[in-house]
Parts: sequence; C-alpha cells; structure tokens
Amino acid sequence: MRLHDLKPRPGAKHRRKRLGSGESSGHGKTSGRGGKGQTARSGSSIRIGFEGGQMPLIRRIPKRGFNNARHATRYLPVNLEDLNRFEDGARVDEAALRTLGLANGRADGIKILGQGELTRKLSVVAHAFSASARAKIEAKGGTCEIVSATPAEAPKS
Repeated sequence: MRLHDLKPRPGAKHRRKRLGSGESSGHGKTSGRGGKGQTARSGSSIRIGFEGGQMPLIRRIPKRGFNNARHATRYLPVNLEDLNRFEDGARVDEAALRTLGLANGRADGIKILGQGELTRKLSVVAHAFSASARAKIEAKGGTCEIVSATPAEAPKS
C-alpha cells in the first residue's frame, strides 16, 4: 500500500450544496431559506426559546414547588495525588489549598477524594473525605479532620 492508494471512506466526502445557481437546480431563488423575514437574512440567528417577541413558554409557566438542587451541598473536589505538593508533616486546610490553586471557585466546602497515591504524612483538614482517601491518609500516618461548613445565619425571631 502506497500513499496514492489511500482513499477516504465511502460517504466521508461529498460536494457542498451550491446555492443560488438557477431555479431548476432546486436551490435557486431563495437558496433554501424559505420566504422573507428574519431567518432569510444573512447573519441571522434566533436564540433558543425566542418566540418572536411573544412571552416565551419558559417565562409563562409558574415556577413553584420543591427543587432539591437549591439545598444540595456542593464540594470542591481535590485528589490525593495533588496533596503531594505539600511538605511532609504540613497542615493542609482550605486556605492552603486555595493559595496553591487546587481549590478554586465558590462552594460549600472541600472534599478530599482518593484518586492517586499519597507519598507524605499530612494533617488534612477538610469538609468531607471519601473512604479511600481517609484510609490512604491514615495509612501514611497522617490525620483527617472534618470541619463543618460555615453555619447558616440563625433565624431572627
């Protein structure tokens, strides 16, 4: 087999649709864009859910009832192998993780996951640990300390 024997798979290549080349071509006159109006114009694109100015369905229907996503606890995941950046015997907490860029963004806390191997003895302070992460940290002689998430404001009476 040589370079001149190579061919694309059947159906991989096809001619582009030639628009505006006479009425009898089937793609003449309006060139597949229908009649006049907003969608016939060049550069035109209408965002999803747009109904021509009419109040869109998603805004017309009432939003009520329980939604579990509002009450979910969102953790920033940090893998064990990333903790090898710290010195042996270091205390690893949220502030330390954020300064190294291992935990970025807003969340309710940090969860240490057991991906990878830990090579150092660390004292890790986080909001949650996976079972495998806790086992690997303690196998190296380190400690796992759970910190509760920031408490919500007490209701005013």
